[in-house]
This record gives sequence, structure tokens and C-alpha cells, in this order.
Amino acid sequence: MDNSGKEKEALAIMAEADKKMKTTHSRLGTFFGSSSKVEEACELYVRAGNMFKMAKNWSAAGDAFCKAARLHLQVQSKLDAAVNFLDAGNAFKKSDPQEAVNCFCQVTDIYTDMGRFTIAAKNHISIAEIYESELLDIDKAIVHYEQAADYFKGESSTSAANKCLLKVAAYAAQMEQYQKAIEIYEEIGTYSMDTTLLKYGAKDHFFKAALCHFCVDMLNCKLAVQKYEDLFPAFSDARECKLLKKLLDVYEEQNSDAFTEAVREFESITRLDQWQTTMLLRIKRTIQDEENDLR
Repeated sequence: MDNSGKEKEALAIMAEADKKMKTTHSRLGTFFGSSSKVEEACELYVRAGNMFKMAKNWSAAGDAFCKAARLHLQVQSKLDAAVNFLDAGNAFKKSDPQEAVNCFCQVTDIYTDMGRFTIAAKNHISIAEIYESELLDIDKAIVHYEQAADYFKGESSTSAANKCLLKVAAYAAQMEQYQKAIEIYEEIGTYSMDTTLLKYGAKDHFFKAALCHFCVDMLNCKLAVQKYEDLFPAFSDARECKLLKKLLDVYEEQNSDAFTEAVREFESITRLDQWQTTMLLRIKRTIQDEENDLR
């Protein structure tokens, strides 16, 4: 069966479900009188939704799943409603990101109400990802990553919480909310250095925290590097720590060429990621600005 055939079949199933609900409503005056009829209608809406999915008509699929979800809510089948809203959200992701967010918000509300915070947290991540990649609203993405982290922490899923918080820190620094980013990187760096499996990654978190300090003030950065070395002696031997010390020296000399050379030398062995490069460019720009002020 081709896509148009699947779509026709889906529309016929939708019409059957609508008719079932009309007759149930007219006979009983309320949906609550015949939960078996409501259940049958829900099954039909779900079948239609799946058929629309096969036809790649994502909006129609989302609408069908939403109808099933709302009916399930009316008969207090919260878990079924959550499953339907989740299917609706996944369909809308391909056609209408804002509608997908609306559906995932319904899912999080249901699971939060039921005390199932880990699943609610995962849905907050789905919402955050839509805001960052589709709707391009980083402030809202941050809110949902923070909420997810909060729920994960409450369920003692520290590593899952930290993954969300690292997203928050990266965006906070990009938006020049350096203090917020520093607090997160230091917290996760301290947690990592005390955890055998994560110890190696601690230097990266302290490196990022130091870069945020450097963007604020050179002296802040110098004091932070000393603090991280005292806290985590292995940091002293890390190439990242040596780079920071070299950059602090050339910054004091206001030598932008030496700054570039130090970064290039580091990158000949270890590639910097986009975020680190952005922060280093911001720091270098302040040398050039001061050089221009002196001219």
C-alpha cells in the first residue's frame, strides 16, 4: 500500500473513532459512562496515528495520538495518556517542534504527578533539545536542562544530573554568565576528582572553570588555577594547566602573538573544542583591545 492508501485508511479509522465517541456521548451524555467504548476509540486513534506515521504524515499522526491521550486523561488512565502524548511528541518533532514541546510538557506533568521523576527528567531533556536545535531558544533550553538535573539529583542519578548541568554551564558561559558556569564546572570537577572512574575528566572541568575566570579577570584566573592545583594535585601535570600558566604570563606582557603561539602549540597535540576556542578568542580580544587603547 502506498502512502496515499495508508493515509486514506488512517482517515477512515479516525472517522470510525470519532463516530464511536459521538454515539457514546449522545447515549450517555458523558464519556465516563462507558470506559470500554472510550478504550475502543483510543485504540482506533492509536491505530490511525500509526498508519499516518507509515504514510509520513507527521502532523496528522500527532493529532491522532493527542486525541487518544486526551480521552485517556478523561477516564483517568494517566499512564496510557503519557504514552500517547509521547508518541504525539515524537511525531510532531518532525513537523511542528512547538507542538512537540507542548506534548512532552504534558508527559512531564503526568510523570511528575505520579512521582516518576527519572522519566520526567528524560522528557525535560527532550524538550531542552528541541529548544536548542529547532526553536533556538537557549534560555528555555537551560530551564529544562536545570529541571532535568534537579529531578536526577533527587533520584540520586548524579552522573545524569551532571550531564545536564554541563550543558547549562556551556550555555551560561557563552551568554557571559560566567559565575554560574564557574560554580557548575567547579562542583562537577570536585565530584569527578573523588570518583575513580571520572578522575581523569576532572582536569577538563577545572580547565573550563579557569577559562571562565580568565574571561572575567586575569587575577581571578591566577587564583583559581592555584586553588585547583591545591585541590587536585594531578591538575599541575595536565597540559591544560600548563597552557593556562603560559597564557597568564603572556597576558601580563600583553603579547597577543605569544598568546596565539601558546594556543597553537597546545593544539598541535590536543584539539580544542568549539567552546574552548570561543573562550580563548574572547580572552585574546581583551589583549588586543588593551593594545589598541595604548596606541
